[in-house]
Amino acid sequence: MNDNLPRGTICIEDLEIGMTRYLRKEITDRDIALFAEVSTDHNPVHLDDAYARDTIFAGRIAHGMLTAGLISAVIGEQLPGHGSVYLGQSLKFMAPVRPGDTVLAEVTVREIDHGRRRVTLDCRCAVGDTTVLKGEALVLAPSRKFD
Repeated sequence: MNDNLPRGTICIEDLEIGMTRYLRKEITDRDIALFAEVSTDHNPVHLDDAYARDTIFAGRIAHGMLTAGLISAVIGEQLPGHGSVYLGQSLKFMAPVRPGDTVLAEVTVREIDHGRRRVTLDCRCAVGDTTVLKGEALVLAPSRKFD
């Protein structure tokens, strides 16, 4: 995995509008198989080449929530990082992710409510120049006042 900063915590007192963090990850067959096992989603469009060839995708694709999980990784590990609590997430799936694709998951601070410790984040995943997922997340950010 490649990202732009070490893992840890950025407390709400240190967050700024426009702050961005990301990671890159190649989605492997093993990732898809493990996600199917953990989630119990064994849809053959993810696991069966012959079945998937006859779908609108003309081949296997990764679970959409596997891709979305990369957003969660950026939030939980980098921005705001450790101690963050998800309050909500909206997602729009724009294009499929296939085994072997490298996904860039990026999170950007859009709004900060210091009084309520709420942070609204713009979220995006891309494969090359193609946006495959976009949305927003609302998180409760960690604070030095409560540590």
